[in-house]
Amino acid sequence: MFGKQVLRGAATAAALIIGLATGHAQETVKVGVIAPMTGPFQTTGKQINAALKAFVAARGNTAGGKKVEIVLRDDGGVADTSLRIAQEMVTTDQVSILAGFGTTPNAMSVATLSRRAKIPQVIMVAATSSIMKASPYILRTSQTIPQIASVIGEWAPENGAKKFISVVSDYGPGIDAEEWFAKTLQQKGGEVMEKVRVPLANPDFAPFLQRVADKKPEALFVFVPSGVGATFMKQFVERGLDKSGIRIIAMSDVADDDLLNNMGDPALGMITGGPYSANHDSPENKAFVEQFKKLNTGMRPNIVAVSAWDALDLIYKTLDKTKGDATGDVFMAAAKGTKIQSPRGPIQIDKHSGDIIQNIYMRTVERVSGELYNNEFKTYEAVKNPAQ
Repeated sequence: MFGKQVLRGAATAAALIIGLATGHAQETVKVGVIAPMTGPFQTTGKQINAALKAFVAARGNTAGGKKVEIVLRDDGGVADTSLRIAQEMVTTDQVSILAGFGTTPNAMSVATLSRRAKIPQVIMVAATSSIMKASPYILRTSQTIPQIASVIGEWAPENGAKKFISVVSDYGPGIDAEEWFAKTLQQKGGEVMEKVRVPLANPDFAPFLQRVADKKPEALFVFVPSGVGATFMKQFVERGLDKSGIRIIAMSDVADDDLLNNMGDPALGMITGGPYSANHDSPENKAFVEQFKKLNTGMRPNIVAVSAWDALDLIYKTLDKTKGDATGDVFMAAAKGTKIQSPRGPIQIDKHSGDIIQNIYMRTVERVSGELYNNEFKTYEAVKNPAQ
């Protein structure tokens, strides 16, 4: 019943868009950004909003000879709300491009509308591989779980860690991380001794960490959503595992840049893999971090912020190519294959899938000028999403 209602809603919106297309003045290109500004994922929305503000201040509000207007709406992290807002944006606000999407369900809920109405949909956050197959009008500037997990699985056995227990949050991205880490690790001669899935809501890691202590693996592979890493590390230390010799080799979400300082000394030495560190050494990143902090009361950017920045950069560059034409097929043809010198390093939009190709860095948590940062020590260049 619900699925049919969603499809009917998306189809109705698509019909209205087609009706509006010829009459809508094209002097302004509106970009509708749907983000969780409230609710459990509000730190994601905060990073997106801060990045958009910094980008427009740095680059202006014109591209392709047209004014670019950003319409930001809060979905509270609720997928049904994302779809309703997207429909309102394209029918009432007359946006030409949709962007944002803090989680996979939110992105997927809007994909039917994107496909039927031929509206470009730019993913700034959601990282599950299957999103890209939901609509031919989707582009992604964030990251994918398999992209990172497979690199960690390749690096670890080459650097003294072959026997693992994996600990992941029990939902789609966590299961993706578990699968792709194990697959690559085993191909490189490693072994996952046990796979542990922890409830996403109100996680208590203590009983799972006791099993880790009993089995004595060489290392733990960990994936939990951004913000939960501090809880995991606190309980890891409380059980004395920081003195056990068991290494933590984790996805970048565990040591999120925005929250890393709050984790304190227990995070020191943690190794993670990911596409961005606020301490990335490049002129583009130095300028980005400076601009971001200046306009956002010293706030530190994370991967969400740089992905939102790159999403606007992609939109601006594409509009420059199309001379302001944001029509679905024209925009997508121009966007695919685009190369950007991002604050995270070089990125490219895959010319076939629309997914992101980017460097993945192995990093270790170190203290720099009194603050904790993820310091990159090895680069895997131009990594594609292996699940595509």
